[in-house]
Amino acid sequence: MDMQTSLLDRLFESGLLIDMGVEGLYGRSGEFEDVIRRFEALIETFATGDAAEAISFPPGMNKAHFEGSGYLKSFPQLAGTVHSFCGNELDHMNLLQCLETGQDWTKGQEATDIVLTPAACYPLYPTVAKRGPLPVKGGLFALQSYCFRHEPSNDPARMQLFRMREFVRMGTPEQVVAFRGEWMERGKKLMAKVGLPVEIDVANDPFFGRAGRMMKNNQRDQNLKFELLIPITSVAKPTACMSFNYHQDHFGKTWELTTSDGEVAHTACVGFGLERIALALFHHHGLRVADWPTAVREALGYSA
Repeated sequence: MDMQTSLLDRLFESGLLIDMGVEGLYGRSGEFEDVIRRFEALIETFATGDAAEAISFPPGMNKAHFEGSGYLKSFPQLAGTVHSFCGNELDHMNLLQCLETGQDWTKGQEATDIVLTPAACYPLYPTVAKRGPLPVKGGLFALQSYCFRHEPSNDPARMQLFRMREFVRMGTPEQVVAFRGEWMERGKKLMAKVGLPVEIDVANDPFFGRAGRMMKNNQRDQNLKFELLIPITSVAKPTACMSFNYHQDHFGKTWELTTSDGEVAHTACVGFGLERIALALFHHHGLRVADWPTAVREALGYSA
């Protein structure tokens, strides 16, 4: 039995995760959710004084904004759309007949104007662009959203529906690069507070196809993406639990985001994979929170 299956089975047996019959789709226990809430509170202590504007978006986004983002050019294999029944009574009868005979009833579904959000920051850029030029100090935003990526897997750290906490910086290249560098240091200190072993390494996104291979190489060569890695289901291949991304002017050009002096804005984001961090805590400290080291419990605000 490999480490992924072993950990997933133990999570099911303990009740921390609930099997829903689809790879990468799980229910979570109250204790699992409590760990995430407490870790988010710890994140806030590291962001105190930043004065980030908090915005909450739903797990679905405007299809037109999704198309405009360019996501489908790079990651079509991960995208998820929302379809719905839009037919008449005859179509409904055909749907029921398909159900009764075990045929595919989804063929009659039509795409709606909603697409599942692939990353918490994607709805933010068109939203901020509508406001006009950024202030002189740029923009800083705090986000949290459920996200979807079509990656069926028995690896519990690779869920299809998961929560992402993000801080997004917009402004000049100097402003956003400094922001990313500061959070790389904060990330290491934050994980040390909860007793997790980490390493930070250059990384790339899973760009699709032949052209994607070149984009991966370019991203790594320019050090545009770093990941904070923690062993969860594999020591040899630790899991990315935080990412530090410099988009350069990609979203600035895409959405006509400008700085106060009219230049194209650059953007960067820092993302926390909340379920992955919770899994890392359970993997390294045990499946009973009551047995975790005192220092870790104190950092997460548990009573003695």
